[in-house]
Amino acid sequence: MAPFRLIILLALGCAVAGAAAAQTPVRVRGAIEALDGTQLTVKSRDGDLIKIKLADNYVVAAVVPTALDMIKPGSFIGTAAMKQTDGSLVALEVLVFPEAMRGVGEGHYPWDLQPESTMTNATVATLADSPKGHQMTLTFKGETNQVIVPPGVPIVTFEPGDKAMLKPGAKVFVGTTKAADGSLSAARVNVGKDGLTPPM
Repeated sequence: MAPFRLIILLALGCAVAGAAAAQTPVRVRGAIEALDGTQLTVKSRDGDLIKIKLADNYVVAAVVPTALDMIKPGSFIGTAAMKQTDGSLVALEVLVFPEAMRGVGEGHYPWDLQPESTMTNATVATLADSPKGHQMTLTFKGETNQVIVPPGVPIVTFEPGDKAMLKPGAKVFVGTTKAADGSLSAARVNVGKDGLTPPM
């Protein structure tokens, strides 16, 4: 099975949040300190050293920048956002999913990019200009959200990555599973290409 096809079948940390009430994923954001076999050590954005046991068949996805005009009606996207006092959502970042990942983690749920942030994985119904940026109407499971994408918000997508990208200093976002003993494991590493910090 091709590695990128395998990516689609494996758990995606930013997409499965809230998908299973019995599991609360631990999302690790930071820079790689070391990779020893399948033992990944990440210095988190809080400065902690976090060890993650990677699956023997773990895969790597490259996080790469893309343009706003790549978002079109019908695109399946994920966006971390902050709720405003008027109830509207303002995007902190937008991830344009590859078509083969359509439907992954669909829904609207709490997220931990910032305190009180949310994540919406949904289909873009409409796009329109607004005084504060581009307004997206998102549909998911019979519901609708309105999200404003201000100028300068990071917009990224995934492309097939390579394990050679997992070098000290590379910026990563890893959705892990926490075991009863507190250890963390993962089957996928999302790594920023060419020094990019995954914004999700």
